[in-house]
Order: sequence, then structure tokens, then C-alpha cells
Amino acid sequence: MKSLTSLLRAACLAAPLALAALPAHAADTWCSSGKPVRFAGITWESGNFTSEVLRYILKNGYSCQTDTVPGSTAATETALSRNDLQVWAEQWTGRSEIIAGAVKAGSVKLVGDTLPGGTKEGWYVPDYVVHGDAKRGIKASAPDLQSVSDLPKYKGLFVDDEEPDRGRFLNCPSGWDCERVNTRLLKLLKLDDTYTNFRPGTGAALDAAISSAYARGKPILTYYWEPAALMAKYKFVQLKMPPFNEACWKTLRDANSAQQCASSYLVSQLKIGVSTPFYQAEPDVMAFFSKVSFPIDFLNTTILDMTEHKVDAQDEALKFLKQHPEMWKTWVPAEVAAKVQKSLGA
Repeated sequence: MKSLTSLLRAACLAAPLALAALPAHAADTWCSSGKPVRFAGITWESGNFTSEVLRYILKNGYSCQTDTVPGSTAATETALSRNDLQVWAEQWTGRSEIIAGAVKAGSVKLVGDTLPGGTKEGWYVPDYVVHGDAKRGIKASAPDLQSVSDLPKYKGLFVDDEEPDRGRFLNCPSGWDCERVNTRLLKLLKLDDTYTNFRPGTGAALDAAISSAYARGKPILTYYWEPAALMAKYKFVQLKMPPFNEACWKTLRDANSAQQCASSYLVSQLKIGVSTPFYQAEPDVMAFFSKVSFPIDFLNTTILDMTEHKVDAQDEALKFLKQHPEMWKTWVPAEVAAKVQKSLGA
């Protein structure tokens, strides 16, 4: 019979081997320890939709409890930097000083690239202005219009009803960041003498003015962006601007800059903002986040469906998951995809 000393020695030698044999996921992760993953409550459609897609897959594929916390952009971004929130599903890079500071400090990580090619912003005219529309019996009224530098000779085409000797530029509502940038661009491009800087009262009023002009086949010059519902509903031509210049872009956004200069809009990449503690605790989830991607035409159409049919983000996310497994299944491992698919009832 072995001595007690021999038995203890054997047990001590076996213990490390037994621990090493345990699977890597045996250690508590954020989700397995029961901590809820708190998402920022994003108010615009594309961000809201992306949040709900991520939440559904986290809950049903990774067994994570999730919650959404409402609040202003500044408040929720600050909460993310403090780990009071864990996920901000649609961060526009280069637009938030709070997030830039948090990334630099190491408290926030930006993951993935949810919109390949990035966002688009600029000045647009309806496609029929440049190319006409035979189906609607509309002839091209400005076939040579390509650039903002061409606009002075077309002020009579985009006539302002209240000031008929000037054209009208449809800007963003007052207080929006794009309104301030566009107002400075009008001056720098020497268009403020020939065009009225018209600011609608709300984003809905901006959309209504564009939709009204498009329905009547009338010329209109406006600022807009993508992803957005109107970009799926209508066809536009984006006017060329001076090349993007980072230094000039910074002056356009700085009201106190004494030497502003013109630049195209910054192309933002859409990324998922994650608090660093959550990032470190859930490498498998980060691998999933890094693969999330929506083509811009698909995202525009999705936003249009939400706005025109009054579909909330949760229902739109569920519709997406049911109808487009070929898209989201490429983001996650097979066993996770199987769990999500089962939860969908298919």
C-alpha cells in the first residue's frame, strides 16, 4: 500500500494537469458571470438597427444579457468611456472628441467596419437635373453641372422663391454640425453672394422639402448624407468639391479658426465602440463585432423601410436575421449561428 506522502505527491502533480485540461472558456467572461451588456440608446435609424442586431445575436448566440440605456450622445459616450455602458453600436470616426479622447486614454476600443467604404456627405442635386428622366418626361436642365464651382451660373435654376435674384441652398437645420460647416463652405466657395443659405426648422422639414421638389420634378440644391432613407428612395448626383484636406476640415469645424479653408467632407468609418473592460473580457464577441458589415445600399433600403412603414428597430432587426442568414452567418462561428437560427424558429 502506498504511503500517505506518496499519494499527496501524486495528487499535487496531477492537479496542474487537470486544470490545464479544462476548456479555455471555463474562466468567467463578462456574459457568463451574469453582467448585463449595456448598449447606448442610439436615436437615428441605422445606429438603432445595428444595436438591435448586435443585441439579438449576443443574447441568443452568446447567452449575454443586454440592456439599452437612453441619453444624449455626449452623455452615453462619456458613460462608455467609464464602462457604465459597454457598447456604442455606430461610432462615426473623427466626429466625437469624447470618443477620440477615450480611445487615446485606452478606455474605449473601436472595433470592426460596419459600413465598407464609409459614410458619404456633401451637396446633391436630383439625378434628373443633370441627366433628365425620360419616364417622367423631364429634360436635363443642367447637363454640364458637375462641381460646386459650376453653381454661380445656375443660380436661376435653383431660384429662391423669396429672393428671385438668388439661388437657394438647402442647408441643415440650425444647430446641427453640418449647418455650421455648410455655412462656412458657402462663404469660402464665394457662393454666399449668389445663393440664399436656407435652414429648415427640423430634419423632417429638410426631408419634406427634398421630397416635395423630387415629386414635382423640380431642381433643388441640398446638403445630404449616407446612410439615409432618402438615398434609397431617390437618385441623386453628388457635386464635386475641393479635395479633402484634414487641416482645412478642422478649420471648418472650428468656429474660432481665423484661417478657414475649403474641403470636402470627412469620410467617416462606422465602427462599434466598446468599453475596454468588456473588450478584454469577451474576445469571442470582439471577433464577431469585427466581422459585422452592411453594404450601403442595403443599409439605405433598411432605413427607408423603417421610416416609411413605421417599423421599429427591434422588428427590423428580426426581419433582417430571418431574411438574410447569408449575411449574418458569416460573422459568427457555426455553433453560434445554429443557436441564433434556432431562436428564430427556423
